[in-house]
Amino acid sequence: MSAGPRVDHEVIASFVREGARVLDVGCGDGALLKRLEEVRGIDGRGIELSPEGVAEAVGRGLAVIQGDADEDLHNYSDDSFDYVILSQTIQATRNPRIVLEHLLRIGRHVIVSLPNFGHWSIRLQFLGFGRMPVTKNLPYHWYDTPNIHFCTIRDFVELCDQVEAEIREAVALNHYGQRIPFKAPWWFWNLFGEQAVFLLDRGERPS
Repeated sequence: MSAGPRVDHEVIASFVREGARVLDVGCGDGALLKRLEEVRGIDGRGIELSPEGVAEAVGRGLAVIQGDADEDLHNYSDDSFDYVILSQTIQATRNPRIVLEHLLRIGRHVIVSLPNFGHWSIRLQFLGFGRMPVTKNLPYHWYDTPNIHFCTIRDFVELCDQVEAEIREAVALNHYGQRIPFKAPWWFWNLFGEQAVFLLDRGERPS
């Protein structure tokens, strides 16, 4: 029996309006784009680094090209899309701040989901075993991980402040995929959220 949609994909879908023009950066096999087509009727595009991912996405009938988030986002003009999505990918980019700045330029809204390196289970693995942690959301060993810049929820919130991105909505998800109440303080999210999803708008541009 096939697994259902990823929990963060469902949260992302709830942020996207019907019929929107969407760019999914690092779209993998296109599962999220396909889901958004099905439930939101979007006009979707994707870029993906791996040839295998591109082939799978194109096989789903999606408009996906091979590209690198660190190298190719400058090719997109301002306000090209209603939403630009970076799902579980920002930690694998070489320059997360520059990538986020491009996303905010390209899209009227930006959606970012990320694993939380500050979760209590990760802290416990460091404390108890003194080793790089392996979890459901960070399943790689230190020697084969594609992730370059591990960050916590609080780290990402601070990055949003630095690039003057406004957090319109945010959802933290615990180990069971359940939402942590929005009114919980950031330290609570940072301790108990295994992953988080943010809906961002760029701050006002100087006149």
